[in-house]
Amino acid sequence: MNKHIALFLPSLRGGGAERVMVNLAKAFAKNNFQVDLVLAKAEGPYLSQISSDIRIVDLNASRVALSLFPLAKYLRKNKPFALISALNHANIIAILAAEISLTKIKIIVTEHNTLSRTLLHPANVRTKLMPFFMKLFYPMADHVIAVSNGVADDLSKTLNFSRSKIKVIYNPVVTDDLFEKADEEVDHRWFQDKQYPVILAVGRLTEQKDYPTLIKAFYHVRQQRKAKLVILGDGEKREELLNLVKDMGLEQDVDIIGFVQNPYAYMKRCSVFVLSSKWEGLPTVLVEALACGANVISTDCPSGPREILDNGNYGKLVQVGDVEALTESILRCFSGSYDIDLDKLLSRSNDFHVEKIAREYIDLFRLL
Repeated sequence: MNKHIALFLPSLRGGGAERVMVNLAKAFAKNNFQVDLVLAKAEGPYLSQISSDIRIVDLNASRVALSLFPLAKYLRKNKPFALISALNHANIIAILAAEISLTKIKIIVTEHNTLSRTLLHPANVRTKLMPFFMKLFYPMADHVIAVSNGVADDLSKTLNFSRSKIKVIYNPVVTDDLFEKADEEVDHRWFQDKQYPVILAVGRLTEQKDYPTLIKAFYHVRQQRKAKLVILGDGEKREELLNLVKDMGLEQDVDIIGFVQNPYAYMKRCSVFVLSSKWEGLPTVLVEALACGANVISTDCPSGPREILDNGNYGKLVQVGDVEALTESILRCFSGSYDIDLDKLLSRSNDFHVEKIAREYIDLFRLL
């Protein structure tokens, strides 16, 4: 087997899929693979995390669609054994590029989100058209990987694609340096003075993450006791969320910080970690929070949280959009009603360790 592997992404902007691919790239390099991280545009905060043993290939395309011919040229010239791509629009480009490159490169596309739910909240025309292109081109891939059973089941149903042709491999979330970063200090007064319990949420400020439900629940929490809410993430809903915080009179108790390089130190020190999403694929932040020993509350959204938390065995599940249930669960966490077994959480998070997941991909390579 040729041990030259390429991973293709639009960029390295701060998101779960990007973090996953960076972790995979590092793990492959550690297992003596020659690794190219091929980016439509080499930009984003995760660039600083790429080690020197991984080659960054910048296709310098202003849009993912415009990276088609540069990617085909790269494949024709470099001939990696396999190309792994993430995010469905990039997956389409990866499959097409492999076809026009006239090479025998193996194509592995990965799905990180629940497609049917994404279609209920289309960000643009491209999102609406994506199922048509996926139905047309996904059968041409050598493997279609879903990051959870929920994602796989939904993908099969939405695309009328045989479930047997979709393999589930969890995201490589837990790394050895995660624990080192979790021990670093947090430069934030609410975490330093520990005067009040702090609720933490991490993720892009988008419709998917449903931060309004969390902020409304926090408003009701504040009616009963003093607490703080910190949200780490950037996105198009930032101004809307800041206005909601202001309208509810919570400016002194809510801090929407933006993207941070090390969310793990915050996770280790928070009183409760909340995922309020309307839909997910396999939320990496939930696994990271477990690894950091956080008390976890998540919406029971499709899909991923129920799988990660094993039907509520490792954290509390509440219904999507249920402000009252989320409020009650947060208050119960504060009162100590939910016990945390750190060894139990760590054991579960190890199911998502990067070395274990990388080995599953390497085993897959041997079958190609």
